[in-house]
Amino acid sequence: MPSSTTPAPLSGAAPRGRGGNRLAGRGARIELIDLSKRYGDFAAVDEVSLVVEPGEFMTLLGPSGSGKTTTLNIVAGFVGPTSGSLKVDGAAIESTPAHKRDMGVVFQHYALFPHLTVAENIAYPLKRRGIPKARRAELIGTALDTVHLGEYGHRYPRELSGGQQQRVAVARAIVYSPRVLLMDEPLGALDKKLRDWLQLEIKRIHAQLGTTFVYVTHDQEEALVLSDRIAVFNHGRIEQVGPAGELYERPGTLFVAKFLGESTVLRGDTTRDGDGSAVGVCARTLRAPGHIEGPRAAIIVRPERLAVRPAGDRPEPGWNALPATVAGEIYLGSSRKLELTLPDGSPALVREQAGALSDVRKGDEVTLTWRVEDSVLLPDDPDVEAVFT
Repeated sequence: MPSSTTPAPLSGAAPRGRGGNRLAGRGARIELIDLSKRYGDFAAVDEVSLVVEPGEFMTLLGPSGSGKTTTLNIVAGFVGPTSGSLKVDGAAIESTPAHKRDMGVVFQHYALFPHLTVAENIAYPLKRRGIPKARRAELIGTALDTVHLGEYGHRYPRELSGGQQQRVAVARAIVYSPRVLLMDEPLGALDKKLRDWLQLEIKRIHAQLGTTFVYVTHDQEEALVLSDRIAVFNHGRIEQVGPAGELYERPGTLFVAKFLGESTVLRGDTTRDGDGSAVGVCARTLRAPGHIEGPRAAIIVRPERLAVRPAGDRPEPGWNALPATVAGEIYLGSSRKLELTLPDGSPALVREQAGALSDVRKGDEVTLTWRVEDSVLLPDDPDVEAVFT
């Protein structure tokens, strides 16, 4: 069996909801309709509406205090909404007690009973549901096999690593085949190598079971790896919902652009150019697809879309260009980051892949270039900066 320090290769994932796993089943459809949770004048969750489709892996992503965990707790039944409706497969459940919602929950802290063995921990929800002993043994074995801990049933939590304990917590949450599995920052306490491996394990388990997963994290990379769709939270509201690629490549707000991955943000006055729009930045006119009505705009460019050329190079048709100075470089093994400073003092970030590195170094004067089509044009929002400072 794989250990937490030397992960074994993942087994092939069975088709979602199939493949002979006795725990597999179709996930439930979850609807959040104008859900709010207020504590006095403070809105922890502010009129959130979201649909999670059956069998979908939905991630709630956002900074601390953005409302994502409170939203998960409302779905779980640990917190009651102030207003709004919550439906599972069309039935309103906002008044249903947590223990009657048939949802598995996995927390960052494993909450295992230290005096019980792994098998006894996993058996606990089955006993509460009155499952016969013979049937419990079968389900426990299947759950342990699902999380690659088939030989660990006799051990106690203290004899396991953190990663193994988290997998036991997952096994306990899925052993009774809930149609919804809720996970609140389940990998937050683990080191990066183990966290990366367990992300793939969770992805495999989701594909194998077909259960609807709702997953809370503040880790952008984790959300990109795991999710079918991501709901980005900010100040108790959802800023944007969509597949990871859509949110990364075409963010709908400046907050989403800055929170989900790294970005270079170029701010300036909006200028009209035919039927499109351009932005004046550092005494240059930069072009971007789209049209902005307001007087101020921001152009967003991801670091892998940017390149550096010799100072003074003029842009080709279809390209933007700005003068810049290399302020620093960061070696990352498979890539290198160049930190640039623009004439107005604002930063820019370029990511170069190994094997395609430019020869520029700190202090060099360069031309920063990118294709017009790689720009994302958004209304400027000065309030966003307060979230990231």
